Amino acid sequence: MQYPLPIAHLIDSYMKLPGIGEKTATRLAFYTLDMPEQDVQDFAKSLKEVKENLHQCSICGNITEKDPCEICSNPARDQTTIMVVEQPKDVMAFEEMGEYDGLYHVLHGVLSPMDGVGPEEINIKSLITRLQKQDQVKEVILALNSTPEGESTAMYISKLIKPAGLKVTRLAAGLAVGSDIEYANSITLKRAVQGRTSL
Repeated sequence: MQYPLPIAHLIDSYMKLPGIGEKTATRLAFYTLDMPEQDVQDFAKSLKEVKENLHQCSICGNITEKDPCEICSNPARDQTTIMVVEQPKDVMAFEEMGEYDGLYHVLHGVLSPMDGVGPEEINIKSLITRLQKQDQVKEVILALNSTPEGESTAMYISKLIKPAGLKVTRLAAGLAVGSDIEYANSITLKRAVQGRTSL
């Protein structure tokens, strides 16, 4: 049996979301059909507002309503450090932690030659330009995921900016709190030994 066209279109729309297959999309479409009219209107309005009112900060690349964003335009932030992250959601995670008060730079991805993502496809060029303009920056923190793509992106950026004499650091990685050494893989153990600290 074929679904009515509006439901079929809604299923197709839900399937464009990451991790949503046909069965989940079908469930979501029928759930949406049963939602109160006002909830559907609010949902549609939220989707429209996100696309219309949010854009990338011209300095750091984070999502924002105003340009420059609140972080870049805040003189109370530590202007000597820039933390490079993959996605805007990473900025949110560090801000919720409340321990970092420097600036950010959002790449909007990582290098992945297999997927056709090179340096031109992510926000690296603007980082280099920014570092050339902002001479008060002393340290660049590479806060990228510990994936092969994240590691290669970190190495690539490090090679680009180290000649400028800037301190380039990487987030510590290794054993998670509460984990057992016997169950850790060799890469995790290696990073834990390399990132050891004094007590």
